[in-house]
Amino acid sequence: MRRLLQLIIVWSALTAGAATLLLEYDSRTGTSAAAEDRSAAKGSQKSYAETIPGSSVKFDMVAIPGGTFQMGSPAGEPARSADEGPQHPVTIRPFWMGKTEVTWDEYDLYWKKEEGAVAENLSAQDKAADAVTRPTPPYADETFGHGREGHPVLCLTHHAAMQYCRWLSVKTGKTYRLPTEAEWEYAARAGTQTPYFFGDDPKKLGDYAWYAENSEDVTHEVGKKKPNPWGLYDIYGNVAEWCLDSYKPDFYTTFPLDRPTLAPVRIPNADRFSHVARGGSWADKPPRLRSAARRGSDKNWIKRDPQRPQSIWWLTDAEFVGFRIVRPMEEQDNLKGLQSLTTRESK
Repeated sequence: MRRLLQLIIVWSALTAGAATLLLEYDSRTGTSAAAEDRSAAKGSQKSYAETIPGSSVKFDMVAIPGGTFQMGSPAGEPARSADEGPQHPVTIRPFWMGKTEVTWDEYDLYWKKEEGAVAENLSAQDKAADAVTRPTPPYADETFGHGREGHPVLCLTHHAAMQYCRWLSVKTGKTYRLPTEAEWEYAARAGTQTPYFFGDDPKKLGDYAWYAENSEDVTHEVGKKKPNPWGLYDIYGNVAEWCLDSYKPDFYTTFPLDRPTLAPVRIPNADRFSHVARGGSWADKPPRLRSAARRGSDKNWIKRDPQRPQSIWWLTDAEFVGFRIVRPMEEQDNLKGLQSLTTRESK
């Protein structure tokens, strides 16, 4: 009888544990939140500086802890758009995020091929990086008069941003990519639930962001305003930032409201449009800079490109969009090896 009672207790414990894991399992990633927490606990996560191999150009990566937050905006938030709801719980894994937006100093190393470089003298890693497809020459001045050194890159397509991340990953031996929309909002909020990470009052934006009221119609050097609580600069304003996800206005309606979704993402296909951009820009008014504000790209961003087919690298009518990178602590299965599928034939 005692043996039978012990077996019943063990069976009950195993059943309860399995039920918990099933509740935490997310079909979009094929993993469980409990497993992710155990995995993250095994490693250490600290902010660090990365020097792009073969150059003196550096960029800083900020450690972002994992956690759960309410994604989207509540129904009563001022200036809220319908695509920001319903608000739903999301769990994010630990990752690193660029302290600032990617600058021309970094991007130029990728797209401007080094003159006189001899392929035979390159390492295998450099040869692999050199083989990543690079942008064709732009139709006009790629900076559009916004400045170069220390300024964020802009007017790049989603494909161009993804290709840069692929090149950087090969070059450094680390996995760099665009943030998922959920990662971006989680990092921008930095543990807060208000429309802006500093509260409800948009009058405080001038301390943290370059936007329509103070930018004088141009971008500014990154890192000149105050950071958010997690040490991220220009997360609002300067340039809006590409996220990995393709844009769907009612995407949030697909998530449960009674339990967290683990690491959601709407993986992009080969289409040129539409993709998510977040954070607002130098040209935007306060509502677009809110943490929950979403924006989807469209063909108007490239309408003045006279080339046929139009460029898959450069935008002619989106001086307001750039990007920021992340590095996952442990990449989720459905993003491993992900590359842009866009080609010249893409619509």
